[in-house]
Amino acid sequence: MKKQVSAILAASMAASMLVACGGSTSSAATSTATAESTSTASSEAAPAESTADAGQAADITLWTYPIGKWGDSESVDALLADFNAQYPDIHVTVEYLDYTNGDDQVNTAIEGGSAPDIVMEGPERLVANWGAKGLMADLSDLWTDDQKADISASVEAACKDSSGAYYEFPLCMTAHCMAINKTVFEAAGAMQYVDAENHTWTTDNFLKAVQAVYDSGKTDVGAIYCSGQGGDQGTRAIINNMYGGTFTDAAHTKYTADSAENVKAIETLYNQDGINFDASINGGEEITLFRNGTLQMAFCWNIAQQTNADNSAAGTTNSGDDILFMAFPTESGDPALCGGIWGFGVFDNGDENKIAASKTFINFMANSDETAKAVKTSTYFSVKNSLSDLYKDDEVMNEYQKLMPYLGDYYQVTPGWAEARTAWWNMLQQVGQGTDVTTAVTEFCNTANAAASAS
Repeated sequence: MKKQVSAILAASMAASMLVACGGSTSSAATSTATAESTSTASSEAAPAESTADAGQAADITLWTYPIGKWGDSESVDALLADFNAQYPDIHVTVEYLDYTNGDDQVNTAIEGGSAPDIVMEGPERLVANWGAKGLMADLSDLWTDDQKADISASVEAACKDSSGAYYEFPLCMTAHCMAINKTVFEAAGAMQYVDAENHTWTTDNFLKAVQAVYDSGKTDVGAIYCSGQGGDQGTRAIINNMYGGTFTDAAHTKYTADSAENVKAIETLYNQDGINFDASINGGEEITLFRNGTLQMAFCWNIAQQTNADNSAAGTTNSGDDILFMAFPTESGDPALCGGIWGFGVFDNGDENKIAASKTFINFMANSDETAKAVKTSTYFSVKNSLSDLYKDDEVMNEYQKLMPYLGDYYQVTPGWAEARTAWWNMLQQVGQGTDVTTAVTEFCNTANAAASAS
């Protein structure tokens, strides 16, 4: 069995690092914006036309996963104050979810007949899960021709199901990536294997760099974390990219992670000095270990982590070492990065008035003069081409946009996704315990495809 990273993680440290890696633990507090709230933005923002009746009075609920500062009540209150300055009769109560218990909270509410009106999350939940179960309202009327022209076809496709119904209207997106401790890599002579300007490297150079850092005395270079599904996009991405494997077929009907390319990648990582399969941590905890210097690279990374300044200056570890974000290594030099798409879905709770008010809220946040502020609150990038220069004055955000063209297929909408995610980290645990890779990955695909067929 490969050696596991040894660390005792304080819960508060891990919690602060889980944003966008599947594990924030923000409190489930509520916040209601009223007509008396002070507006800090223009009150002239005009939402796009839809069937939503902006004049209706309604009390609606918004449940939001921790998507950047959309998980922060102070930031959301500022957005709601702007909203109520224009729509004083639509009152929004917010509950803040985390990725540890959030799904259970929503599912419990559904079973109890008290589902929220609006949920802010991604297509894997809004479309492939609750939408596929017939629980969501169709948002097709929000998808005007102008909106379709301003949003990429791949993002649009992720927001609708096979019937053509749209169960999400997107607000923001990002490319998930990995990161290295540049200071440590420089000291180890490993930067010769890194294309720092383009943030890319080949698989061969990645392995040479890991070996160089290991040989310099850093025995824990990277971790294939697998205690749960938190941040699992990172482990999928490193394995799929190394030799050109895929996780699903292009039509998103079945799981294909048992390809020869993926088996080779897992075996290579298992046998590589300095890379440890660690069943004691998830992606957020990996980030904590990376920031405190225990690990020298992180597979669970994105722009929110790069700009995080909770424990040190943005773009540095706790001790001040420089962090360089990187695309995942490939043989071809053309990585396919997992993307995050976040937006709004509306539960069909049988109240047309609340559905209309919810659409008004979505239009205000995603289709108005307020949208730039709403996107910046997410700390990610806009899904709209018309807002591509949103961060033109931000050097780090502009540099990160070099990764956006590498966004790959959004396969998270494949049926059986929830079961597949669990089967994935179980498979990685089995490999870490010494199970034959081909056997473990074959079992994963059998489990995932059985779930897909049953969906």
